[in-house]
Amino acid sequence: MQETKKHQLTDWLPTTNKEVKIRGWEELDVILFSGDAYVDHPSFGPAVIGRILESYGLRVAIVPQPSVNDNLQDFEKLGKPRLFFAATGGCMDPMVSNYTASKKRRDKDAYTPNGDKGFRPDYATSVYSKILKEKFPDVPVLIGGIEASLRRVTHYDYWSDKLLPSILETSKADMLVYGMGEQPLREIVELLQKGVPFSSLKNIKQTAVLINQKEEKIPVVNGWEDVTINSHEACLKDKKTFASNFKVIEQESNKLKARRILQGIGENTLVINPPYPTMTEKEIDGSFDLPYTRLPHPKYNKRGPIPAFEMIKFSINIHRGCFGGCSFCTISAHQGKFIASRSQESVLKEVDKVANMPILKDIYLILVVRLQICIK
Repeated sequence: MQETKKHQLTDWLPTTNKEVKIRGWEELDVILFSGDAYVDHPSFGPAVIGRILESYGLRVAIVPQPSVNDNLQDFEKLGKPRLFFAATGGCMDPMVSNYTASKKRRDKDAYTPNGDKGFRPDYATSVYSKILKEKFPDVPVLIGGIEASLRRVTHYDYWSDKLLPSILETSKADMLVYGMGEQPLREIVELLQKGVPFSSLKNIKQTAVLINQKEEKIPVVNGWEDVTINSHEACLKDKKTFASNFKVIEQESNKLKARRILQGIGENTLVINPPYPTMTEKEIDGSFDLPYTRLPHPKYNKRGPIPAFEMIKFSINIHRGCFGGCSFCTISAHQGKFIASRSQESVLKEVDKVANMPILKDIYLILVVRLQICIK
């Protein structure tokens, strides 16, 4: 077993100007805003995206749980990124994080230190994105995560008891990445690094964009087939029309080669490009083998434990995806219907890393001492 490394502040992605300067950076390529506290662990989506972007050679910073109740300085403190802003509501839909099924405010937020509530706004992805577009109208905003994935078409919002349009419409974002973001992000970054304008990225797999057909045409992609679902306005008029959309979406999600989905929203057309093929073993290994500290950022040391981290910190994820499609679960809707498995070598490497975490060593020593006492 390897000795556990003592971490330094630079082992985490920077969250403040001070941490950016420590790295000697004068400019950031991507700034990620998240509704969760920053836990640098492969079970926390914002950390995965940050590490993936970092692995592409980008200078990435993360702003966890920015305040939306003051002068909004959290959105300006790191300045403009060179490529784009990224925004996510976090590992759970913010409305599920904030409310019970009876629509009462929850007493705790599992993704906040000490379980404190009030650090994540309702509909966080849209809130963050709109603020960024208002303050930096010339900088692209890319949204993703579970909230963006599940709200990418006309959807029933339980909390307001209304049908809402695609989150691209309400957030004013430039692009939506649905599902697990490693594959589309790789292509997006490669094209941007070649000088391709963000505004021309209309046919990246596993992304969605809004196109005003009075101003531009929907690009034709060789080998892709299209399916047009009922418009948002048609859904508002008839429940069965709305329900029929989800039959199409469910059918497409079960195909190895899905069609591109088009939906009218006012003067715009929502374009949901088909997903990437299921990640290969090498690709998924690459995501889990990144240099995570597996710990919350040190800024939270005096604020108390993060409940979601306490539950998951010694767990090992061996695959993604689910073919079940259970009505109470969003795994298949977000991670896909097809299973992507890690290699044995990658899993065992993570097991070794977990076994060497200081806190787990301490627990092991306590158990050994107690066993010796019992034997005596």
